[in-house]
Amino acid sequence: MFRQLFVCACIAAPVCAAAQQAAVPDSIRRDSISRADSARARAAARLAVVTITATAVRPTESRQAIHVTPADIAQTPATSPWDLLRQTAGVEVHLQGQGPGFASDASVRGFSSDHSTDLALWIDGVPINEPVNAHAEGYNDMSLIFPQAIRDLDVIKGPTSALFGNFAVSGIVNVRTLDHLDGTRVWINGGSAGHIEGTALSGFGNDSGSSAHGVVGARYVHEGGWRPNSDYDLGQGHVRLVHDFTPNTTIDGGVELYGSRWNSAGYLSEDEFRAHEYDIVSNPTDQGHKLHAQERASLRVVDGNMLWRSTVYATQGQWRLFLTIPPAGGIFEGDGIQTEEDDDRFGFGATSALTWQLSRAEITVGAEGRFDQSHYQNWFTTDRARDSSQALIRAHQFGGGVFVQSGIDVTSRLRLDIGVRYDAVDTHSESEGEDKVQDSRGVFSPKLGALVKLTDALGVYANVSRGFRATDGIIEDPTLPFITVWAYEGGLKWNGNGVRATAALFRMDVSNEQTFNPLTSGSSSGGASRRQGVELALRAPMSKSLTFTGDWTFNDARYKRLIATAEGDETQVDTLSGERVYNTAKYIGSAALQWARPGSLWSVRLSTNAVGPYSPFDEPGVVLPAYALLHASATRKIGKAELEIGVRNILDKAYPELVAGGLVAPGQPIAAFGTVSYTF
Repeated sequence: MFRQLFVCACIAAPVCAAAQQAAVPDSIRRDSISRADSARARAAARLAVVTITATAVRPTESRQAIHVTPADIAQTPATSPWDLLRQTAGVEVHLQGQGPGFASDASVRGFSSDHSTDLALWIDGVPINEPVNAHAEGYNDMSLIFPQAIRDLDVIKGPTSALFGNFAVSGIVNVRTLDHLDGTRVWINGGSAGHIEGTALSGFGNDSGSSAHGVVGARYVHEGGWRPNSDYDLGQGHVRLVHDFTPNTTIDGGVELYGSRWNSAGYLSEDEFRAHEYDIVSNPTDQGHKLHAQERASLRVVDGNMLWRSTVYATQGQWRLFLTIPPAGGIFEGDGIQTEEDDDRFGFGATSALTWQLSRAEITVGAEGRFDQSHYQNWFTTDRARDSSQALIRAHQFGGGVFVQSGIDVTSRLRLDIGVRYDAVDTHSESEGEDKVQDSRGVFSPKLGALVKLTDALGVYANVSRGFRATDGIIEDPTLPFITVWAYEGGLKWNGNGVRATAALFRMDVSNEQTFNPLTSGSSSGGASRRQGVELALRAPMSKSLTFTGDWTFNDARYKRLIATAEGDETQVDTLSGERVYNTAKYIGSAALQWARPGSLWSVRLSTNAVGPYSPFDEPGVVLPAYALLHASATRKIGKAELEIGVRNILDKAYPELVAGGLVAPGQPIAAFGTVSYTF
């Protein structure tokens, strides 16, 4: 049944098309549609609003979402895609500090999101989270994002859209890249800690009569490291090609890839962190590298009031890391022994959907499917020499889903958003020396939302939705049940006089919660937790030259029922019930002031991101103090050139990126950056 569902999803092109992209009625765009020439615009007049333009999440949708504009991206002195999300969208981020390719923790609404596994990432219609990953199921590597090639992105809170399935528990990060660019643009960047970066993007076929156009780019980054043994190199490539066969038919292809290698300084003890002893290195032989690539091709056809779109894609990845964690708990890690982890994988998949634009409604039906295969190895090592193996696993997984999503304007004041999807996952695992294990399971996810316009500017909305993700360890034990969440949200939206503001209450109830077991130094599953709180977002012009943006989440995340039992001795129990969820903060937020006078050659941005009292991993009852970082940047246009200078953590605040079991990944001190870009 599950293989049949996967095959149906891959060949569903004649039946369904790309709601995953710009065609979707709720405007969740998984990629941007190519330029709309006048002929195609006339042929698709009835669908123009929802299919031709790559609009962001609309204010009329019954959900909480943050839209990050090109101006936000260009003006933010971020050191990585993770830092970009933290500064522009108020996402809680805890950097692992081990180098690019070693995915950090991005958290929305208090999900600890180890290696960002609770947050779905899509780039131009392709899912990035990695299934059957033994380090973390749904391992989410945002280093694949090419910063200068981003057109814009959305951060969608909660599992509110039927267009996204596995791993879309706390939300979705949906990235759209540029599909055209005038000329060639080159960036040269330098900064603190030996930071050197060079990027080039070139567009072609932008004349009015051209039927083919696109963008190609390359990027190289070298970081000397602000701690000893923390340097890295990263090379990246981006290609997007678009060809209009007819005014109504377009093929759109793309490639994203990167390779990186890094050295790791390791973690500090809490005492070492408090003493600012940042020069300590756990093991000078700790290092890693990663290669990651994806390729896709999309076909779009507009016919009257219908849009059909299908995408096929392939992914490849390989990473190896050597890491030593000082004694402080953890299974195999935390005993001072170096471990080696290898992950070699490949996969392919397809999405397809069909959207009808009716007079008062949009209806989308679609399907998606993917196959992923992984070969995972975990070794005890000494100075990168293997001593013995602790895990050698080969696994593959079929995943597929079917969905329906609709938006209905019942009246001019009432809009309903209704969706449903069914997902199935079939996992096969073979560990060395053990029998093969296979299991299949499915999950049903309804979505319902409503927005009532009280006035032309003010609306009240509410939604309820269900989401899920596969459990850590499914690569070894496919019988593990899904983690599921019921999400509830309601609030007010204001969109008038250039001001956009939302205030929302949310609650998310999690079943089969998974977290650290202090008695076994491993994972514990089967309990329950809940997240509840308030979210505030505002984008407002304070004058013709000054704009304020901000996004804040105030959150109470607690385990409702979670009992830890020692392996082999059920009399040894510990309870986390009532404790704060590990690796989450009581509040997080970002705020920025952007000054750009019309016609001026200057623009200035001053921003802050804050993390409230924080509950470190594996330390029940401990809450660390809040902190806030201040950042500044300024841009000056000089003819075809643009000069930008920026300072991150301008007050040189000492802060922890991550705390786990008494160990600390320290945050970067004050750092300055300068960029010169030129357009040919």
